Amino acid sequence: MDGEIQPPTGHGRYIEGLVPMRLSTQQFLLALAFVLMSLVIADSGDGAAPTDKAARDAGASWPNFRNGLELRGVTKSPLPDKLELLWSHPIPDGMVFTSAVAVLDGRVYASTLGGELLCLDLKSGKLLWKYLSAAKPEPDTFIPGFPSAPTVAADSVYVGDEDGVFHAVDRKTGKKRWLFQTQAEINSSAAVVGTRVIFGSYDANLYCLDSRTGKKVWSFETADRINGSPAIAGKYTFVTGCDQHLRMINIDTGKQEYDMALGSFMIASPAVVGDLLYVGTHDGEFLAVNWKKQEVVWRYSDPQKMQPYHASAAILGDRIVVGSQDKRVHCIDRKSGKRLWVFQTRAQVNSSPVIAGKRVYFGSADKHVYAIELETGKEVWKHRGKSDFNAAPSVAAGRLLIGSEGSQARLLCFGAK
Repeated sequence: MDGEIQPPTGHGRYIEGLVPMRLSTQQFLLALAFVLMSLVIADSGDGAAPTDKAARDAGASWPNFRNGLELRGVTKSPLPDKLELLWSHPIPDGMVFTSAVAVLDGRVYASTLGGELLCLDLKSGKLLWKYLSAAKPEPDTFIPGFPSAPTVAADSVYVGDEDGVFHAVDRKTGKKRWLFQTQAEINSSAAVVGTRVIFGSYDANLYCLDSRTGKKVWSFETADRINGSPAIAGKYTFVTGCDQHLRMINIDTGKQEYDMALGSFMIASPAVVGDLLYVGTHDGEFLAVNWKKQEVVWRYSDPQKMQPYHASAAILGDRIVVGSQDKRVHCIDRKSGKRLWVFQTRAQVNSSPVIAGKRVYFGSADKHVYAIELETGKEVWKHRGKSDFNAAPSVAAGRLLIGSEGSQARLLCFGAK
């Protein structure tokens, strides 16, 4: 990663974004019901509202970067054997898609490096609303981009920008709900756990905010930039980053339970399955860590091609699938750490793969989107675009969505015609 982080000058501040209103009795009762429901959700440890969780479990939604708090990159949404392009949404030159989109209730939420948060109709690709990172940009000026994937939960979309501002946007109207200022760029996507929103920043802090108000609940300072998204298991959140450590933080208190040196900085986000956490490093190793015992279980690498893992892994059953800058996708046995197969592309694979059914879907900088068999790694479908695919795909309601980069950047939607 280029550049050095500047020492943090603070721990972020809340920016007022809502005007208090007088509530009628009916509104008060509705608000009270919502709060009680939020408490139940917080107890359950799941960040989505009950209807959101049900939709995700049925494959009808993709609410965050890796479709779940554990960041496993798996969906129950079936995809047709033959995918066809249903629609594409173009964006101006330079406003590229760099990460996954979020999907909920038939709406697609996509963030761009041009500072646009877009809401599109899943079926048609029609633009429903557009939110800008800067409310009133001057003509011919750049506004802060959104480098991370949005997270949608309940009534809001959450996303961070290049100037360190974290945005909460009404998901139905596209209007600002509140803002929170950190001290550096935000590449981390958010995890929503009950009424708490957790994300990392390049100012080296992991933040926990109240999702209703944007007020800080706690922050935890690491030793360097946080690039990946936090994974959640029970009452703990796990964060990796440029300080080369795996840290386990108590969600309730914001206190560190332990930190473990892993020997390399990490761009990718970790994934959690039971007592084990899986993450790739910039030095070309992929690790399995028992987070309860605080020990590395196994290390996977190819000594001939030690290239960085910037993509996050997808995990289903005994298989881990992850892309590498060695131009290949690797399938690893989850228990032994042994290679099962590799799939060769013609350029770096920074796109985090998705597992849907018996297939794996991902993009490559060779301008292709691929589908390969999970069992064998055999190619079964591909689509050639006009520019690189470094963003992660999202899958919901029988459709695959992925954005491209470059002067002809587009958001593409595939499914059955």
